Amino acid sequence: MCLYGYCRISKKSQSIERQVRNIKKEYPNSVIIQEAFTGTKINRPEWNKLYKNLQNGDIIIFDSVSRMSRNSEEGFSLYKELFEKGISLVFLKEHHIDTDSYKKAMQGIIDINIKSGDSATDNLIHGIMSAINKFMMNKVEQDIYKAFEQSEKEVLDLHQRTKEGIETARLNGKQIGLPKGTKLVTKKSIRAKEQIRKYSKYFNGSLSNEDVWKLIGISKTTFYKYKEEMLAELQS
Repeated sequence: MCLYGYCRISKKSQSIERQVRNIKKEYPNSVIIQEAFTGTKINRPEWNKLYKNLQNGDIIIFDSVSRMSRNSEEGFSLYKELFEKGISLVFLKEHHIDTDSYKKAMQGIIDINIKSGDSATDNLIHGIMSAINKFMMNKVEQDIYKAFEQSEKEVLDLHQRTKEGIETARLNGKQIGLPKGTKLVTKKSIRAKEQIRKYSKYFNGSLSNEDVWKLIGISKTTFYKYKEEMLAELQS
């Protein structure tokens, strides 16, 4: 049995650390799989690798049901497929739809089926089990849809509140964001500029532009941005 924690974000601005932290808190021995992709992408390479390696008895933990798939229809299809393959699914924020919840609910019927030795009774119980299994999976589908709908509603509500807050601040004359032309000074930018000043041949060093940005670990765009700001400061 392998224990996996699957974490996914759909925007670069999002942080995946919260999901990792939540899963590790309850399942410290889980192997964390991290993935970042946009909602428009269908392919999920890290999930595909995990999916290919799954075996009966494995467990996958998600921070929430919305991390399993892009929408409720896809989510239920995947849930049912993994459930039937013997893969246990755990949702930290929606434990009521964990696969174990439904396995436990069906266990009593399974025990009766095992103990019965009469063919007529076996046929009856088989029909009952099939009906219960269908009922249970229909309930799972409804619960997953509700979970997705709630998650999507929360996201939309957050976006709406943020939008309304920004508009209210704007109408009250408050500055939204940094004023045009304002430079954002951070510890990282200060440190990077110190290193550029030390190593770049345009200042006190002897290295080329490319050698400098590779040495200090910043992008080409960021390097030229800092360099222009530094040159402007010298000319002011």
